[in-house]
Amino acid sequence: MTKYETYESPFCSRYASEEMQYVFSAQKKFSTFRRLWTALARAEMKLGLDITEEQVAELEANIDNIDFAAAEAREKIVRHDVMSHVYAYGLVCPKAKGIIHLGATSCYVGDNTDVIVMRDALRIVHRKLVNVIANLAEFANKYKDIPCLAYTHLQPAQLTTVGKRATLWMQELLMDLEEIEYRMKSLKLLGQKGTTGTQASFVELFDGDGEKIKKLEQMIAEEMGFEKCFAVSGQTYPRKLDYQVVSALAGLAESCSKFSYDIRLLQNFKEIEEPFEENQIGSSAMAYKRNPMRSERITALSRYLMIDVLNPAFTAGTQWFERTLDDSANKRIAVAEAFLAADAILNIMLNVTSGLVVYDKVIRQRVMKELPFMATENIMMQAVKKGGDRQQLHEAIRQHSMAAGKIVKEEGGENDLVDRIASDPIFGITKEEILSTLQPEHFTGRAPEQVTEFLNECVKPVLDANKDVLGEKAELSV
Repeated sequence: MTKYETYESPFCSRYASEEMQYVFSAQKKFSTFRRLWTALARAEMKLGLDITEEQVAELEANIDNIDFAAAEAREKIVRHDVMSHVYAYGLVCPKAKGIIHLGATSCYVGDNTDVIVMRDALRIVHRKLVNVIANLAEFANKYKDIPCLAYTHLQPAQLTTVGKRATLWMQELLMDLEEIEYRMKSLKLLGQKGTTGTQASFVELFDGDGEKIKKLEQMIAEEMGFEKCFAVSGQTYPRKLDYQVVSALAGLAESCSKFSYDIRLLQNFKEIEEPFEENQIGSSAMAYKRNPMRSERITALSRYLMIDVLNPAFTAGTQWFERTLDDSANKRIAVAEAFLAADAILNIMLNVTSGLVVYDKVIRQRVMKELPFMATENIMMQAVKKGGDRQQLHEAIRQHSMAAGKIVKEEGGENDLVDRIASDPIFGITKEEILSTLQPEHFTGRAPEQVTEFLNECVKPVLDANKDVLGEKAELSV
C-alpha cells in the first residue's frame, strides 16, 4: 500500500515540524534506550561490577547503529519491545551482549526515555514561544499609540490602543512560558528503581551496598543531563508528571486560542488581518474572500490540545498500586500528540504574529462612530463649567444618546449626537468646542505608557535572557 492508501496523521503531513517529529521518532526513542544502557553499564563498571572499558566502548560506538528490522522480527517472537531491542543491540555489540540491561527493568529505559523526550520537546516549545512573544512585543511597541475600540461583552466600551491589546496576549503567553520553564527545571528521571521500586536487583548486584546504589542512580542522572531522580517510585515514574507537562501545553493552547479568536473577530471588523499570501485562495466560491484560516487552525488545534490533557489526567488517576499497563498505549499517543499539537500551534503563531496587517484608517473610522457616546461625560463636564445643572444635563444627554442610537441602529444613519448636543441650548456648547474634545488619543488613558512599562519590565528581561534563540521564522506547508 502507498501512503495515499493508509491513514497518516495530519500532525506529520501538515502541521508539526520535522524537528518535533524527530523527538518522538523511533530513532530518537531507541537510541536514547541505548544511551541509557551505556550510562548504566559505565556507572556499574565504575562502581566495581565486572564490566570492562571495552564493553562500554562497544556500547557507545553503536548507540545509533539500530537494526530496526531485526528488532521488529524479534518482537514478533517474544512480544516485548524492550527485550527485542536488547537483542538487536546485542547483535552489534557481541562483547557487551551479556551485560546490556544488567539489573534493570523495562521502565529503566522506557520511563527514563519518556522524561528525556519530554525535556527535549519542551526546549523546542520554549524556544518557539519566546519568538512568538518577541514578535508580539515588536507589534505592541509599533502600535502602542493607535487608539482603537475596546470591548466588554463584545460591545464597544472605552478606548484602548492596538498595542495595549497585544500586551494582553503577551501577558498570558508569559504565564505559559513561566510554567513551561518551571516544568523543565523540575523534571526528574525515574532512575533505576527496579520492578516495584525497591531496587532489589541492585541490592543483589552490589551486595547490599546502599551507598553504591544511590551513587549509581546519581551518576546515570548526571550523564543524561538531570540533577535528580524521583526519590521514590513504584515500577514507573508518577504518571502525574505527564499530566503536569501536558497541562502546561494545554495552558499554552488556551492563550493561543484566545489570541486566534481575537484576530478572527478583528479580521471581521476589517481592523487587523493575518498574513495573506499573494496567490492564496480564500474561498472556492467567493473569490473576494480573505478568510482567517491560519487563526482558525490555531483555534482548532488548541481545542484538540486542551481536551487531550484529559488523557494523562485519567491515566494518572487510574494507576493501581506500583503500576498497571493501561497507561502505555494511551500515553504513547496522548503525550506525543500534545507536543505535536503545541508545535503546530506555535508554528502558525510565529507566522501570524510576524505578519499582522493593521488597517489604521478603518480602526479610526470605527472609533469615531462610537466616540461621541464615550465623550458624553467630558461634554457634560464642559457644560457644567459653563453654569449648567449636572442632573439636567445628564438627562438631556441620555435622551439625545438614545435618539442618536436609534438613527444608527434602526435607520442605518450616521451618529448625529454631536449635532443634537450642539443645537440644544441647555449645554451652551458649540459644535467646534465639542469636536475639539473628540480626539481619540484623549480617551486611551495610560494605555501607551502601560505598553512601554510592560515591555520594559516584563518582556525585555525574558527576551534578553533568551537572545540567542531570537529571530526564528516559520514557513507553513499549507
